[in-house]
Amino acid sequence: MTEPVSLASVGDAVRTARRERGWSQTKLGEEAGVSRPTIARIERGDDASVGTLAKVTAAVGLAIKIEATQ
Repeated sequence: MTEPVSLASVGDAVRTARRERGWSQTKLGEEAGVSRPTIARIERGDDASVGTLAKVTAAVGLAIKIEATQ
């Protein structure tokens, strides 16, 4: 089983991938279909819906895996 990842580390990964592409937060928002403030919140590690995280991570070539816990 993989270890849980914090929202802050997801935000860091999104920021790094965005910068590697030379994209602004606005550009990533356009590519993912979300607002620039949403990108900023994700990069800060604030709460975001799974759907929003999926759109943003996919836009920068990352994937999230959701597993049920018991």
